[in-house]
Amino acid sequence: MFSPTPATLSTDARPLAAILAKAGEIILGKTLEIRQAAACLLAGGHLLIEDLPGMGKTTLAHTLAHLLGLQFSRIQFTSDLLPADITGVSIYERDKGEFRFLPGPVFAQLVLADEINRATPKTQSALLEAMEERQVTAEGQTRPLPKPFFVIATQNPAHQIGTFPLPESQLDRFLMRIELGYPDRLAERALLAGGGQRNLVNQLRPMLDPQEIPRLQEEVAAVHAAPPLIDYVQALVEASRNSPTFQHGLSPRAGLALLAAARAWAWLDGRSMVLPDDVQAVLPAVARHRLRSVQGGHLARNEDIATLIRGVAIP
Repeated sequence: MFSPTPATLSTDARPLAAILAKAGEIILGKTLEIRQAAACLLAGGHLLIEDLPGMGKTTLAHTLAHLLGLQFSRIQFTSDLLPADITGVSIYERDKGEFRFLPGPVFAQLVLADEINRATPKTQSALLEAMEERQVTAEGQTRPLPKPFFVIATQNPAHQIGTFPLPESQLDRFLMRIELGYPDRLAERALLAGGGQRNLVNQLRPMLDPQEIPRLQEEVAAVHAAPPLIDYVQALVEASRNSPTFQHGLSPRAGLALLAAARAWAWLDGRSMVLPDDVQAVLPAVARHRLRSVQGGHLARNEDIATLIRGVAIP
């Protein structure tokens, strides 16, 4: 059984709470999705946002970059984009008689990979090493990426014209995948009355020193997960592998991602201990893009994840 244990660290999520509240004034009616994006960053992962055009995906990335004071870079993915357009290229300086490396847009603290599935698989793969290793190897030399390093990728639904499906290896690099969806009636009314919120983004001022983020990520990683809680995470992972609903189950990497996201969720609540509720709260965003249905091969639905949660008892 889960029982309270002494706090292992002093959590203070108030600065992040203020930032999330401010972001909610720009991205109306999306409190949950904003919190998921913040949890993904705190957990040291990367975020994939899939939705129809015009839902606020790009605005969310811009808003977080402004409020967190992060060096921002946007890469517009198109079918003619080349890997060197992302990582950088060396140019020959005639007066010096040597090559000089010009870093690409991936060398930023927050990288927006906009409409990532409109680029070819070869170009998509240029992000793989950066997302996993936090470094870029170009022309035989490895260069570290800045800290923190956070990728927010947006993609349009796969049925739209001109898209290339992300391979499983690329999807697995994203700790979370979320959808923004249509705003509720009240939020959309406020949006229409205000003439759109995008013009307000450039007026935002940083509310956090970006150098604080690595320290906050260390605090999140230190949030206590009791042995029964780890048993629960393992049971969920095993249940996904034994479920007749999915083609294959969650990988060990997915289990680590689930635990990291749950720690961030608990930290945002000001707690120093992970609860089963935290795991259940982040499981859909962590698991859906990693699981495919036996029937049709589409990504898991929310109801599939809800069934998975109901089928696993809390220790």
